[in-house]
Amino acid sequence: MTMFARLLMQSFLRQRRRKLLAWLAITLGVAVATAMIGVATDIGDKMNRELRQFGANIVVTPQDAGLNVKIGGLDVAPVSEHGYLRESDLPRIKTIFWGNNILGFAPMLSTRAVAIKAGDQSFDAPIVGTYFSKQIIAGKQSYTEGVRQTHPWWKVAGEWPRDDSTEVLAGEILAARSGWHAGERVKIGGHEALVTGIVSADAETNAQIVVPLALVQQIAGQPGAVGRIYVSALTKPEDDFARRDPRSLSPADHDRWYCSPYANSIAFQLEETLPNARAAQIRQVAQNEGRVLARISGLMLLLALAALIASGLAVSAAMATSVFERRGEIGLMKAIGAGRVAIAALFATEAAALALMGGLVGFAAGSLMARGIGTAVFNSRISVEPATLPIVLGIALAVTLAGSVTSIRRAVQLSPAIVLRG
Repeated sequence: MTMFARLLMQSFLRQRRRKLLAWLAITLGVAVATAMIGVATDIGDKMNRELRQFGANIVVTPQDAGLNVKIGGLDVAPVSEHGYLRESDLPRIKTIFWGNNILGFAPMLSTRAVAIKAGDQSFDAPIVGTYFSKQIIAGKQSYTEGVRQTHPWWKVAGEWPRDDSTEVLAGEILAARSGWHAGERVKIGGHEALVTGIVSADAETNAQIVVPLALVQQIAGQPGAVGRIYVSALTKPEDDFARRDPRSLSPADHDRWYCSPYANSIAFQLEETLPNARAAQIRQVAQNEGRVLARISGLMLLLALAALIASGLAVSAAMATSVFERRGEIGLMKAIGAGRVAIAALFATEAAALALMGGLVGFAAGSLMARGIGTAVFNSRISVEPATLPIVLGIALAVTLAGSVTSIRRAVQLSPAIVLRG
């Protein structure tokens, strides 16, 4: 065994407490940093799925219709009288390039009709037809689509209607004004219907009667017609590149834009797939999602940075104490011919060994911590990719050496004459 290796081993054996404290500081710092980096890099999909609880983020309308429909109080134009999409084209939504990112869609068609409950006066009521939870076939796959997927904030007191029936929901405002209750038989546009529940949603829906799409098509005399489609898609937060006009991009940039799950690129693909369609993201929803994701990711990275700084300070203190206690050893090494490079190499190797050992254990602990955070917060496991390990070890090494550099400089500057004289 060389002298250098023996000095290195003796350093760890004689200063076990100091080395243990430095190793713990590195391990804890790396563990927190690994967990935060894992959460920050994987939080996009998890948060997007959570944010989809706030509803659809893309609306599709006919090309000759305005876009100012409403969703949850957001103004996004009711469909014109003569502009419709075809219900038979709806399965195409799941066949676009990012079809697997479509979490759900709900077609809607609005009209007005005379509504009456037995023994009461009739009144002119706004009606909207949609899918509640309907099975559709796209290719060889079966999917369940409707407002129960795209409008999860809708609360129903009673039962949800069946899509193949004449069962309906009454908005809570309309029900209060008309005296309608769940379980009552009513007549809407000349069609017998059963009120299965009272829905509490946004202000517009609360003043309407919500019916199966097939029923409103019969009432409006528009078989197979759809006025608008709400799409809930798992998307990448919007950035400057996402806002670029695809017609102005080079072929390479166009492919990158098209193959990125931006709300704009998914809307573009929907326009390609659905005839006579115009798709647009509900911008307020998308922008808020981007801000939330950016802030949470920034917070995670800030916590990681704080943990690494704290780790570096702890290592600095431990190394400073180690150098102070080993003044005599350093002086003797210099007195027998050891140069500054050899002294610096000894302490740098000690720091590197601590960094690698702490980095490996910290990476494993941080991976478990990230998994626990994912399960507790998102009810989904967050995985730290093995490819992150070299990055984490590099960070651990950089932090440890940065915390040791002052102590190493002090060690190489010690005068053997002064130290050995005491």
